[in-house]
Amino acid sequence: MKKMLAVLLAVLMSAAVLPLAAAEGTVVVYNWEDYIDPDVQDLFEQETGIQVKYVNFTQNEDMLVEVRTSPNTFDVVFPSDYAIERLIKEDLLAELDYSKLPNAENLLDWVRDLPYDPQGAHSVPYMWGTLGILYNTTMITEEVDSWAILFDKKYQKDVLMWDSIRDSMGLALIYLGYSANSRNAKEIQEATQLLIQQKVDGIVKAYQGDEMKDKMVAGEAAMAVQYSGDAQYAIDLNENLAYAVPKEGSNIFVDAMVIPKDAPNMDNAYTFINFMLRPDIAQRNCEYIRYSSTNKAAIDLMGEEYTSNPNLNPSQEVLDRCGFYEDIEEPFLTLYNNRWSEVKNAK
Repeated sequence: MKKMLAVLLAVLMSAAVLPLAAAEGTVVVYNWEDYIDPDVQDLFEQETGIQVKYVNFTQNEDMLVEVRTSPNTFDVVFPSDYAIERLIKEDLLAELDYSKLPNAENLLDWVRDLPYDPQGAHSVPYMWGTLGILYNTTMITEEVDSWAILFDKKYQKDVLMWDSIRDSMGLALIYLGYSANSRNAKEIQEATQLLIQQKVDGIVKAYQGDEMKDKMVAGEAAMAVQYSGDAQYAIDLNENLAYAVPKEGSNIFVDAMVIPKDAPNMDNAYTFINFMLRPDIAQRNCEYIRYSSTNKAAIDLMGEEYTSNPNLNPSQEVLDRCGFYEDIEEPFLTLYNNRWSEVKNAK
């Protein structure tokens, strides 16, 4: 962590003088926190001589602002599906030359042609997962199979919610029987009222982000809305924790590697992505961050330990009730933002 902070500080300081990564032999990676094994970063630098400048973001929405306002700053970015859809619409991504990515042959078939980026023209899948409920089995004895439990008053001050428009609004919409991508103002208002009531009833302990998994490990809440990889990370550290994808349905997501069209170190970006697609490297990253791998060769290396884990390798029945988030455009984007502000400001 200290190394990451030092790298981030160096990047920010250099940005005040020159465009980031203007020097040769660097690659600026803009990624979620703790989303690459630090040893992998070190190994890449040793093998290639290319220095990695690693910068973090916590939400796709924050990442979109930075890429949009600083298009020549980053070389490799790790957005989620709906954010990739937005970046493509805004013509901010390079069309990929797969002759420079021979290790892409290791990708699973189903991730090669996804609806937000047909034939992977602009993005290379990295990890995938689901959204569900991480819960403490010593605090909850009933079956956890529905989003309804998040709204039960008996769990006052015991529910951690994602501080995320798409995830919190999305699960509320799904629970009400609507699409997580609804463009219907009435449906969005119903979801808003459900979330406001949850907060007014005192059920929500906090709206948080990455820190939730550690709070669950420490037993600070009965349950949390959580991504499958972070849930598995927490379960590995606390045997009393379990994870469920509710019966009403949920989000399935793919986080991918993209190259901004104006990336200052394009060749190094390709070198970095191809390295990340190497089976042994994909295996190390998967085992470190605990999300589901898009790399079939890495999955073969991990074997039954991976394939028998329902959190990492969910059943087809679970997948069939999940769907991708879509990019929400105006005027509904503003509507979502306004309704989410109502939720956060409710007392």
